[in-house]
Amino acid sequence: MKKNFLRDILIIVAIMTLAYVLVKVGMNISIAPIDLSRFDHELAKGNIKEVIFINKTINGKFNTEIEIDQKKFWEFRTQLPDMEIKEIVDELVKKNVKIGVKEKGPSFFEILSTVGFLGLTMVIIFMIFKQLNSANSNATSFGKVKTNIQKDVKIKFTDVAGCVEAKNELEEIIEFLKNPKKFTKLGGKIPKGVLLIGAPGTGKTLLAKAVAGEANVPFLTVSGSEFVELFVGVGASRVRDLFNKAKQLAPSIIFIDEIDAVGRHRGAGLGGGHDEREQTLNQLLVEMDGFESNEGVIIISATNRPDILDPALLRPGRFDRRIVVPIPDVVGRKGILKVHTKEIPLHKKVNFVTLAKGTPGMSGADLANLVNEAALLAAKKNRDSVKMEDFEEAKDKVLMGLERKSMILLPEEKKLTAYHEMGHALVGLMMVHGEDLHKVTIIPRGMSLGATVHLPKKELHNYSKEYLIDSITTLLGGRAAEEVFLNTKTTGAENDLQRATDIVRKMITKWGMSEELGPMFYSSNDSDEIFLGRSIAVQRTISEKTIEKIDNEIRRMIEEQFECAKKVLRGNKDLAEHIAETLIIKEVLTGEQLKRMVKRFEVKKK
Repeated sequence: MKKNFLRDILIIVAIMTLAYVLVKVGMNISIAPIDLSRFDHELAKGNIKEVIFINKTINGKFNTEIEIDQKKFWEFRTQLPDMEIKEIVDELVKKNVKIGVKEKGPSFFEILSTVGFLGLTMVIIFMIFKQLNSANSNATSFGKVKTNIQKDVKIKFTDVAGCVEAKNELEEIIEFLKNPKKFTKLGGKIPKGVLLIGAPGTGKTLLAKAVAGEANVPFLTVSGSEFVELFVGVGASRVRDLFNKAKQLAPSIIFIDEIDAVGRHRGAGLGGGHDEREQTLNQLLVEMDGFESNEGVIIISATNRPDILDPALLRPGRFDRRIVVPIPDVVGRKGILKVHTKEIPLHKKVNFVTLAKGTPGMSGADLANLVNEAALLAAKKNRDSVKMEDFEEAKDKVLMGLERKSMILLPEEKKLTAYHEMGHALVGLMMVHGEDLHKVTIIPRGMSLGATVHLPKKELHNYSKEYLIDSITTLLGGRAAEEVFLNTKTTGAENDLQRATDIVRKMITKWGMSEELGPMFYSSNDSDEIFLGRSIAVQRTISEKTIEKIDNEIRRMIEEQFECAKKVLRGNKDLAEHIAETLIIKEVLTGEQLKRMVKRFEVKKK
């Protein structure tokens, strides 16, 4: 680095000297050197405008330009002999020539102009060199990957909750990094790669950091999108650079987040087998299990789309282990809430079991956001600790959206919303296999004018046909209430109809729950392959006749459950109107309040 700096300084000095010499030579070229006789001749003609005596030299200007050796000049210079100059001065005075005298040496103006010129030249040259060095640096670093290297990761397994099985699987990797001879002495080989699979927010990145923290080894993190560039070959170069860095720091862990950005199935892009992404994937495959060994380097990657990864990436020798990081269950959610509330002062009545049961389906990131929202709400109310009601309010905000207090509904809109939400609530309460009612509100939240929130009665991992049918009926309860009690239809049922239709379509085409079409899987290749190459060449596997049957069956099942919802509402008309009127007044009703109302009436279930 120092050698290059001295070289640049010497080059700049040389260029400045050359520029100065060229300027001086250029200035001298424009001045005609004449002898004393030519000077006398021009003086006699009256062609001398002004002169300056500089010791034995006369510099001057002509009135009209003269030609010497086919070149024209306005200025001249001549040398005086060793004689008195009085006669020349007298002659100049007679001709009315302006006379000046200058001491030997440059004037202040000449020095200033020279220094200014040299300074300007230096600045220009410096800027040019800076641009060139920057361009060279960028060209050199273009094939380098932006890697975040952490040599002392503080996160441990105690900071990760809700994924016990995944942590147990990764303990073997930690043991190998700490004591590799324990495994290699018996001829065993540690997995080269670990693929973490799970929905967004389940803690895949946090798990990878915890592995590095427990093993106390360097942790190199990079996103899959960092490898993909417009120019062919850059991604492959960055992959080589990443693995070279990891080998120098071995034992080490490489963590590639969102690997599906670079590891998608080959042959799926418009560029065929020669586009940049596929060249990058090829290089990644070679680095993971090629001719060169990567001793002490373990690759951990995360994705929520394992179905689109290239099979060569998933074979043994590359990503040997595939670890599923699931959405946490009630025990996992309790542990996650405890982890995220370590630094938060909590009220003594905060119950983690109740919070965990009331947040089914939430990922670790969702729960972290819930805790943060509760802390912000408590701070907003100037509290010293976070109470249970803050968590409940934060949960409502996360589940139903932010309360829009500034939005004022017209009486007609408020009534429509109340009857719509009452329909969801009452039909849901009458369903034997449905979910438990949590809360109903007609206060505008998020994008909706009201909301009805149901929570699962228990942790479900497999859904029965009866459960799905009751869910569809509950979704259609809002539209059914509009028709039964208000004899109208509103746009508020759009999302309900969309969700109900989606469930019915999956029941028929994917889960084989239709008596008409039987236990078959009908694939249409419509949305499973979301990347371009596969979507272009869609191969239809369903006949037109079958598609027509599917559409008719969807309509039949939707209409059947819609009539079921209307039947429930007509059979409990007094209760329905009581709930709606109460909702208009109070605006918010909890599930417990609604259940108490139901007990006071003689209800008719479906």
